[in-house]
Amino acid sequence: MEECLLCPRMCGVNRLAGEVGYCRAPAQLVVSSVGPHFGEEPPLVGWGGSGTIFLTHCNLRCVFCQNFEISHLGQGDSVDVEGMAGFMLWLQERGCHNINFVTPTHYLPQILHALYLAARRGLRLPVVYNCGGYESLEIIRKIKGLIDIYMPDIKFFDSNACARYLHAPHYGDVVKGVVKEMHAQVGDLVVEGGLAVRGLLVRHLVMPGWVEDSERIMEFIAEEVSLDTYVNIMFQYRPLYRARDFPEIARRPSLEEYGEVCRYARGLGLRRGFGE
Repeated sequence: MEECLLCPRMCGVNRLAGEVGYCRAPAQLVVSSVGPHFGEEPPLVGWGGSGTIFLTHCNLRCVFCQNFEISHLGQGDSVDVEGMAGFMLWLQERGCHNINFVTPTHYLPQILHALYLAARRGLRLPVVYNCGGYESLEIIRKIKGLIDIYMPDIKFFDSNACARYLHAPHYGDVVKGVVKEMHAQVGDLVVEGGLAVRGLLVRHLVMPGWVEDSERIMEFIAEEVSLDTYVNIMFQYRPLYRARDFPEIARRPSLEEYGEVCRYARGLGLRRGFGE
């Protein structure tokens, strides 16, 4: 934390001294909300909900962010690692099926400390790493064996889109390597009794006007990851936050655009996740 290199931004700021980098996250954990979530994928939700912990700030800060109050504005409350461990155990007691860290990248050291404390106190649920895919490959390799379910959101491959909307022109190259490493660690999503217990689950949000890029993402998953990858092709994009400053994405995607991406994925042989 004295020289933060947790993500590909490589800001190098001293967060322990109060400096903040691109993500704007302080050294202490800041949590927006904690509770059972029933809007996630069915294998995560089950009947007791996914035990989500929404962390504030983000290393991507997309211009169209659907949760900008949390990721950009940092709305939340500070909590120490003991408190975070307590959140996990409370979610387990509530009957949740997993611990789902939403946007954990920039708080990973604190999260791992809290996981250690919670495990010593009886935490036994699968741990979900729910991220935007802009991860340090070195860091992902270091946490091998500590994460049960990786859930990256692959946003774009096109470098112009990555630069314009994510301010990360090399995002596409980064996320490819990261997703392949995640799959190498945990494999395809394993579902037992209707519940996800281990593996990779990929999300992709269909964006207006970017169908061809979505198809490239589906090709990558089918050809370089696995045809058994669980892929959630999402249709809930709305032009929020600063999206209306970019006319080409200042609308919702059409049903035709969404359907085209789904049909293309099926044609490649992908079959798990979307349309279920």
